Amino acid sequence: MIIHETERLRIRNWRETDRDLFAEINSDQKVMEFFPFRRSRCEADALLDRLALTIEETGFGFFALALRDGDAPIGFCGLARTDLEPHLPDGTFEIGWRLAIPHWGKGYVTEAARALLAYGFAEKNLEEIVSFAVPVNTRSTAVMHRLGMRPDPARDFDHPRVPDTHRHLKRHVLYTITADEWTRHARRTD
Repeated sequence: MIIHETERLRIRNWRETDRDLFAEINSDQKVMEFFPFRRSRCEADALLDRLALTIEETGFGFFALALRDGDAPIGFCGLARTDLEPHLPDGTFEIGWRLAIPHWGKGYVTEAARALLAYGFAEKNLEEIVSFAVPVNTRSTAVMHRLGMRPDPARDFDHPRVPDTHRHLKRHVLYTITADEWTRHARRTD
């Protein structure tokens, strides 16, 4: 299932041939710098199976991100329902991403995320999309800014799934964009 294609990218469901890349990015120290854990191959495979099933069942999730020329996977980007109550109420959708290091700094995440914001607002009629990250994760917060998302400090939170052994990774800043804000931002950037 292809969700969307951009000039350089294909946003699609996961394939069996994507497993190596998915395991690589979920175990890489630098990619996972702001996460309290790395996944083993077995854990990565189990997560990939869950992601693919969620996409098939709901049309939402963290989609495979592949180069349009050749369809080689480079990471993921997606829209997913959060389960972080009471910090984010049920029904909140987040946009998130993860990319293999050789593909950093090329604008791929911003390109894919713009397409997914359009998908979420124009096709799925979402009212708001959020994103969150550890405050020092400036690569991700820079993408949020480029997407037209704005920080909402009143909604910053301590991530409940980050263990106390990693206190420096608990605090997360929250960025948000509404359908109306997205429409105004899209007009300015076109």
